[in-house]
Amino acid sequence: MSVLSGKKILIGVTAGIAAYKTAGLVRLFIKSGAEVKVVMTPAAKEFVTPLTLSTLSKNPVHSSFFDEEDENALWNNHVDIGLWADVMIIAPATANTLSKMAIGASDNLLLAIYLSAKCPVYFAPAMDLDMYQHPSTSNTFKKLQEFGNIMIPAESGELASGLVGQGRMAEPETIIEFIKKDILEKLPLKGKHVMITAGPTYEAIDPVRFIGNHSSGRMGVELAKVAANLGAQVYLVLGPSAINIKHSLIRVINVVSAKDMYEAVVSLYDNCDIVIAAAAVADYRPKLISKQKIKKSTTEFSIALERTNDILKWMGEHKKHQFLVGFALETQNEEENAKNKLKSKNLNLIVLNSLNDKGAGFKGKTNKVTLINHKLDIKAFDLKTKSEVAKDIFNEINILKNE
Repeated sequence: MSVLSGKKILIGVTAGIAAYKTAGLVRLFIKSGAEVKVVMTPAAKEFVTPLTLSTLSKNPVHSSFFDEEDENALWNNHVDIGLWADVMIIAPATANTLSKMAIGASDNLLLAIYLSAKCPVYFAPAMDLDMYQHPSTSNTFKKLQEFGNIMIPAESGELASGLVGQGRMAEPETIIEFIKKDILEKLPLKGKHVMITAGPTYEAIDPVRFIGNHSSGRMGVELAKVAANLGAQVYLVLGPSAINIKHSLIRVINVVSAKDMYEAVVSLYDNCDIVIAAAAVADYRPKLISKQKIKKSTTEFSIALERTNDILKWMGEHKKHQFLVGFALETQNEEENAKNKLKSKNLNLIVLNSLNDKGAGFKGKTNKVTLINHKLDIKAFDLKTKSEVAKDIFNEINILKNE
């Protein structure tokens, strides 16, 4: 999974010969898991067709404030489009458009959207050598970067005029890698190590049977995705789960039993900055494991059980610099039990969910949580997808760590 996965990317296309490269740029963003919309200056349509870009992006391409051929068409609201984007990239960015951006001109839809955008704005200049080197162009580059825009430098090579030098728009692959690197460098958890335990544990009775629970691991997986998308190196200690996850910043450590999970956690703990214990770990395991399948022999059958290692308690006792988060799944006296667990396990934050709340708990794609911090401040949230819950949890972690 790329850091661009799930991002809303707005590509602005201006009237330069390099506009033909935009098709490849759209394709690469889509391949990275991003959602893409394209806006063009009217003159850009002479270089690449809106049909091509709308087909690749799977979204309509806009170039004017309204459709002149349809008197009933809705106005293309530049504010809404600008606020939609997580990232805006103008490629190619001609000298004409860049100079208008620098002085705040707004004589077409693309420029109006640029002025409304609240997201990071990248621009990839594309022009001939003499234009690129002109003092007015240098001043434009400086002014735009002073505004907070991010320049993707042009490359050197043969230009449309036949001259050789700097002015070629960066290749689509270069633009993608530049933006990915820039996003990663600015993420709040860049350089941090996060460990998340997730899923159930299976405690063997014999080679066929085990003691387990209904946890799917989905909540922990969503937490891992959010942490990685915030720039962290993530260790996901995952019990038996059908959920697959691929992300360049997530290392999955597959485990089966509580003992396996305990050993994995102990080996990684000292290197972690944030630890979230979202796994549903078995409290007990069979004292003796049969090497052969146990056959039916009597109407009653009993298994002697012994306690498993209390992983969360161990982490609380050995906490140094770690920010430690636990989960409490309760069915009665929910808040009181969660507060007791928060204190007894030496946690910074506990995530409470109740099986009495419809849509919360195991298996489903939603959860309803209440967050209680070490000062016993309480924040209750409505029912949300587990992906949204994971974002809420990390928002709270970031708030508490910055206090």
